[in-house]
Amino acid sequence: MEAGKVKWFVIVNPVAGGGRGLDHFPQISRYLRDAQILCEPVFTEHKFHATELTVTAVNEGYRHIIVVGGDGTLHEVVNGLFIQQKVCPDEVLLAVVAVGTGNDWVRTFGISNRYQDAVKAISEGYSFLQDVGVVSYEESHYRQSRYMANVAGAGFDAHVVRKFSHLKKKGRKNRWIYTWCLVRQFFRYKSTGMKVWVDDRLVYNNLLLSIAIGICKYNGGGMQQLPEAVADDGMLDVSLIRPVHFWHLLFRFHYLFNGGIYRIRHILQERGSRIRIESSPEISVEVDGELLGETPLEFSILHKAIRIVVSKEFYDKRPETSCSCTVPEV
Repeated sequence: MEAGKVKWFVIVNPVAGGGRGLDHFPQISRYLRDAQILCEPVFTEHKFHATELTVTAVNEGYRHIIVVGGDGTLHEVVNGLFIQQKVCPDEVLLAVVAVGTGNDWVRTFGISNRYQDAVKAISEGYSFLQDVGVVSYEESHYRQSRYMANVAGAGFDAHVVRKFSHLKKKGRKNRWIYTWCLVRQFFRYKSTGMKVWVDDRLVYNNLLLSIAIGICKYNGGGMQQLPEAVADDGMLDVSLIRPVHFWHLLFRFHYLFNGGIYRIRHILQERGSRIRIESSPEISVEVDGELLGETPLEFSILHKAIRIVVSKEFYDKRPETSCSCTVPEV
């Protein structure tokens, strides 16, 4: 694929990253023009608009979509790919220019936060078939489902996202505010009794502080809650965080960012294709940083379900056994 020979539908979230989507798009647009990438930009106007725009774009014949936004915008676009009925989702190529607050999804695939480098990755044309999670949850006494591109969290994780969302509405949106919120809420949140099944096997039945389930490695603005996750192995990685004293965690906090999370003895690791979580009382769940409903939760996996643009560095480091990557045509 040569990026300049096709027309990309560009979904821009103007409020992503505290308004960076709007303020920085002229610069991003200039990089796209310089790379001879043909574009049709459209700005989102309300929540879930990116989902609607994705469905419309695919129905109108677009097969290349650039997301200018954060993890939440990508989440909406991925869900749009599975709502539309025109083509199989993996027939649409997705690229991301990250302008959000956390920008966690791009970290797994080596996509730089520098706009010029992100555009370069699009023009180079290396692509990858990524797994997608399906999340079933309770909302207003009805079962709902959503698709997941990155990581989901329940318990303390979702509680922090809820509090951070309130702060974002007040204009406080950087990653350090998230870290401050995480530390502050640690002293206020109470662990919850949870039962966790992995592939129909009960693996945990006790108090849990938090649980992360995902396809990629990062969430929370650079934390590696799932450092061993492989995005095309057909498996969901799970980290279970048992109740832990603040001081014990404080002196090991760096393990959350450097991939050493399982060196903390309070954190357990599981992996499977189906996950079920029950709790008493009910707890909230967030998916790709977006708050959804409550327990009981069920997770399943769609193997190699969407095609995404990755960096050349990610492509070069892929395992030799992986057949998910596609080299661009010369």
